Amino acid sequence: MPVKKVKPTSNARRGMTVDTFTDITKKSPEKSLLMPLKKNAGRSLGKITIRHRGGGAKRMYRLIDFKQFGYKEAEVTAIEYDPNRSARIALISFDGGKGYMVAPQGLKVGQKLEFGDEAEPRTGNRMSIKKIPIGTQVFNVEMYPGRGAQLVRSAGASAQIVGREEGFVHLRLPSGEIRKINENSWASIGNVSNPEHNIIKIGKAGRKRWMGIRPTVRGKAMNPVDHPHGGGEGGTDIGLIHPKTPWGAPALGHKTRRKPAPMVIRSRKKKR
Repeated sequence: MPVKKVKPTSNARRGMTVDTFTDITKKSPEKSLLMPLKKNAGRSLGKITIRHRGGGAKRMYRLIDFKQFGYKEAEVTAIEYDPNRSARIALISFDGGKGYMVAPQGLKVGQKLEFGDEAEPRTGNRMSIKKIPIGTQVFNVEMYPGRGAQLVRSAGASAQIVGREEGFVHLRLPSGEIRKINENSWASIGNVSNPEHNIIKIGKAGRKRWMGIRPTVRGKAMNPVDHPHGGGEGGTDIGLIHPKTPWGAPALGHKTRRKPAPMVIRSRKKKR
């Protein structure tokens, strides 16, 4: 079992679960595919643009090849852990070098992979979505041809090809949204690895701090000078018709998506 419970030696550890990493075949990363990862604690130009970030364990970034254009065949050398994403990554070797890719579920060391429109639609292979049969589960999907995978990259995720029209393929995303994708965009066959990631229970605040996530304070627990929800006596409500962000913008349910969205066929709110 990839996820196991720990002994309840304290209240914090009661109910906590951890990853066993039984699918990992190589512990140390490939040095030639590492680069320093500078942290900015949620700041851009010195100003906090993302709250509740800071600290955390030091990491190195693994250079993931999201395009996979320069070679036709590769062999899986190892399955590794990546601290920067929820999925596992696979170290592959090909003519001229090595690279990392997001590993699909069921990928094995020694497996041969194919890339290009001549490839067979098998797990791990990558090709343009116009060549992939309808009903196939895919991941690492390009939004625009040649840009590299941008969609369906997190643990356990997969999208499904549900139809075609001239120049486009209809793709059902994990959210339930059905979207048109250019038929020349590339995608990989299969589901993203590590599907048990979402059932891990963090258990204690310290584990969140290791991840670089700092505490969150409710707006209604602040003073009026600090938040629009602040003030009042005791456990009063926010006193507003709609919730707001600390800067007074609408929050919680306010639509932020531009309209119309010409590539969206069915909204994610109408999943079934």
